[in-house]
Amino acid sequence: MNKEDIIIVGGGPCGLAAAIALKKKGLNPLIIEKGNIVNAIYNYPTHQTFFSSSEKLAIGDVPFITENLKPKRNQALVYYREVVKREKLRINKYERVTEIVKRQESVFEVITDKQKYTSENIVIATGYYDNPNFMGIPGEELEKVSHYFKEAHPFFDMDVAVIGGKNSSVDAAIELEKAGARVTVLYRGAEYSPSIKPWVLPEFEALVREGVVKMVFSAEVKEITEDFIVYEHEGQTVKMKNDHVFAMTGYRPDHAFLKKMGVKIEAETGRPHFDPETMETNVPGIFIAGVIAAGNNANEIFIENGRFHGGQIAEAIFSRTRNG
Repeated sequence: MNKEDIIIVGGGPCGLAAAIALKKKGLNPLIIEKGNIVNAIYNYPTHQTFFSSSEKLAIGDVPFITENLKPKRNQALVYYREVVKREKLRINKYERVTEIVKRQESVFEVITDKQKYTSENIVIATGYYDNPNFMGIPGEELEKVSHYFKEAHPFFDMDVAVIGGKNSSVDAAIELEKAGARVTVLYRGAEYSPSIKPWVLPEFEALVREGVVKMVFSAEVKEITEDFIVYEHEGQTVKMKNDHVFAMTGYRPDHAFLKKMGVKIEAETGRPHFDPETMETNVPGIFIAGVIAAGNNANEIFIENGRFHGGQIAEAIFSRTRNG
């Protein structure tokens, strides 16, 4: 069994930032990541542009310099690879943590699909992108339904429905229309979401005005079949021809994983119990970093503010080891 002082679960930007902060305190964390580094960013749409500026995505005092103010996905992938190389971070890639169990008063056993570890300090930085919000409607399990959008080309000359009305839905609809798909956006809200990126909304509104994208507000999707999508709108049931559905309904943290470790979760907000000064949960020795601290409100914490959690965690652990 491998003994580690600190194990970070998750190799996204906030997990990497935590590792860098801990290294600066003379500690030697190990990151365990089920994919490769910044796996969620890799799974973003190929041509996605970030909402944040490159400066606000930078970690570990390594400058993130781009030609445009808002970096694209591929630029972020290059940047974070360079950070990992420059900071010489220890990362076990393509290894999935399956369970974390408290074995002694201050020792945890970390079980993965490859091996076991012990550690006195655990940092959970798993994000939420792996857990889509399901609608709970008939047909959602069909192969034609996707909760992630990568590229538009496969949907040329197809009838595509996009469910949702925020950034991911709007971005997908624009790309799909460019690739020659016939796009309908179904949104349960009554008007455009204020969270849509301000430089994207005018382009999308123009497509709707021109009739090349159909936008249906106050639409409640009821069923998906192999050939149709069924929704309610203004008291009427509409059955629309359909080849593929992108259900861009958002994502949520893995509450079950946290609860199994003994971390308490607020029922209403989905927010873990933690000290905002140290990011330590109600379970001593288990810390959280990044968007997982926001519970169900994924719009509260982003890379640009979650990247600072590592500094708080590092200070707390370093102070404890120094005083211990």
